[in-house]
Amino acid sequence: MSFAFIGRRHHLALAVAAGLLAACGMLTAHAQTWPSKPLRIVVPYPAGGGIDVMSRLVGQQLSQRLGQAVVIDNRPGAGTVLAAEIVAKAPADGYTLMVTTDSTVTINQHLYAKLPYDPVKDFAPVTQLVLLNQLLLANPALPANNLKELVTYAKANPGKLNYASYGSGSQPHLAMEMLKSQSGIDIVHVPYKGIPQAVPAALAGEVQLTFSGVASSQVHIKAGKLKALAVGGKTRLALLPDVPTFTESGFPDVPSNAWFGLFVPAATPRDIVLKLHAEVTRILKDPEFMQKEITAKGYELVASTPEEFATFLAADSVRNARAVKISGAKAE
Repeated sequence: MSFAFIGRRHHLALAVAAGLLAACGMLTAHAQTWPSKPLRIVVPYPAGGGIDVMSRLVGQQLSQRLGQAVVIDNRPGAGTVLAAEIVAKAPADGYTLMVTTDSTVTINQHLYAKLPYDPVKDFAPVTQLVLLNQLLLANPALPANNLKELVTYAKANPGKLNYASYGSGSQPHLAMEMLKSQSGIDIVHVPYKGIPQAVPAALAGEVQLTFSGVASSQVHIKAGKLKALAVGGKTRLALLPDVPTFTESGFPDVPSNAWFGLFVPAATPRDIVLKLHAEVTRILKDPEFMQKEITAKGYELVASTPEEFATFLAADSVRNARAVKISGAKAE
């Protein structure tokens, strides 16, 4: 009996080992045959914006590394829902990718009563590309030069100031509503379609305040046409060392960061996810690319692992759920 038991156990071990070898063989097969045709990166935003430019730059480098064309497919509309649905329903074969922001994955689920995709179950995170530390910007005519002075002035003039966002539930909307809640000030929300409309509105004095990244506002700040009152992130920006952070200014909970991240459909083979991660993070960490396309534009390099990105997304969703609740934002 004992010999029979040992024999069965030996056969079981052999079967398990054979299964593992077969799985490894399948993984190797995926890695060896992919990619054999062009890749598509779906971007839920119009051409010309920061995320589109980043996607095209990464796509160009990725094409050279993989030996296949990489096509950028801009699918703006419906608060990124349109593009997200396309990717969620695409074949999970490593040929459809998505570069998107927090709106798609950690905000929309709290804004919409129903979505045609599941932000957790339908996408596999590959890597968080960069963080965008947002600046709170003011028209020069506003008699406030930092966040403390803004709060003091707003309290003395309730309802007389207004700020531009990129729409209900956008990052600037959530950030300002959180600031209003925590400081007890009253500033009127004026939603615009996007950065190309909101920043010019602040420049023209149509609104007194807005949020933007460094890439879209640095030239205006240096020209004295806008002034930066505070910036997101744990430390001050090297490009704007005189601008204090929200944390320094006493408001660490204001959601003043955005991010770009790379995703694929959830069932994409693990070896393809890892190969994509390896190639993309090499691109991001290349010294020339870092200096020209990340540091010079005020982005903060992340290049996280899929697991690190997943952990970040879970925490970001909790933060945004609170911000959406405070803002009272609903999908338009």
